[in-house]
Amino acid sequence: MNTKNEILLSQFIKNRDELHQPDPQAFAAILKAVEEASGKVHSVISRAGLVDVLGAAGSENIQGEQVQKLDLYANEQFIESLGACNHIAAVLSEENDEIITLNDSGEYLFATDPLDGSSNIDVNISVGTIFSVFKRKRKGPVEKEEFHRHGYEQAIAGYVLYGTSTVLIYTCGKGVHAFTLEPSSGEFVLTNESIKTPQNGNIFSVNEGNYYTIEKGIQDYIEHCKKLNEKGKRTHTARFMGSLVADFHRNLLKGGIFIYPATADAPEGRLRLLYECNPIAMIAEQAGGLATLGKKRLLDIKAKEIHERSPFFTGSKVMMNKALSYLD
Repeated sequence: MNTKNEILLSQFIKNRDELHQPDPQAFAAILKAVEEASGKVHSVISRAGLVDVLGAAGSENIQGEQVQKLDLYANEQFIESLGACNHIAAVLSEENDEIITLNDSGEYLFATDPLDGSSNIDVNISVGTIFSVFKRKRKGPVEKEEFHRHGYEQAIAGYVLYGTSTVLIYTCGKGVHAFTLEPSSGEFVLTNESIKTPQNGNIFSVNEGNYYTIEKGIQDYIEHCKKLNEKGKRTHTARFMGSLVADFHRNLLKGGIFIYPATADAPEGRLRLLYECNPIAMIAEQAGGLATLGKKRLLDIKAKEIHERSPFFTGSKVMMNKALSYLD
């Protein structure tokens, strides 16, 4: 039950149509579908260990990664909820080799990693859902090439973090807004409107296990972050959870940088452009940060494949500019 001072996600969308132009009704329906699906995922995650949702499902996705049982559950919930909202023509999911057609008359396309960092569930570390929405450019049957879009074309970008509380973050290109799930009602309540990330920070998030497989410029930046000041105190703090949503969310609020570069064994990068990098990049920029695949702005990249991978750098402007200064 919400109090008179609480603003629900549905109310926020209704009262702030200027954030959802040119199609507030469709945007409201799409975000309602996200709310419903993520609420179901939250309920299952909160009972992980009590119900049979832990561990691998016994198959691999198109990226060659072990599919977790919760990956499949989350994927099913989002496809079902999005299918019922009538505005989504097709879904591109990390868990499906090809796009899932829902409604040829739908005006929008939905790309998602339904459960980012799902292997962390077994050890009770935060995971998330990442999603991106594009306006269709044509009518009729959907072809997967319709997802070959620039990141700056996104109509909606967002993620859900399933942590100590479940939080939904989204942007429609006019600010970044955060809502926290009220479990008793199953609705998201506004908790942070128009988030602005700090211009600087001291957290660097990078998998140092890849240190000897990454380019020298990034190695040099890591060494810069490890330098002590004149009093012998550290200047930066290393934090890396292996869950993109969790790492990014912390840095968004506290100030920091997240780096997942190309490596010797993954020269194109590991994170997926359309449904991981793009939505996080749009949120970062809308909050006042930066997002690149090196020195080039990530949102300027046009996808050539639906499961395309990319290097990814994102975070506070001062830290980003310093990191990029080390690159060739």
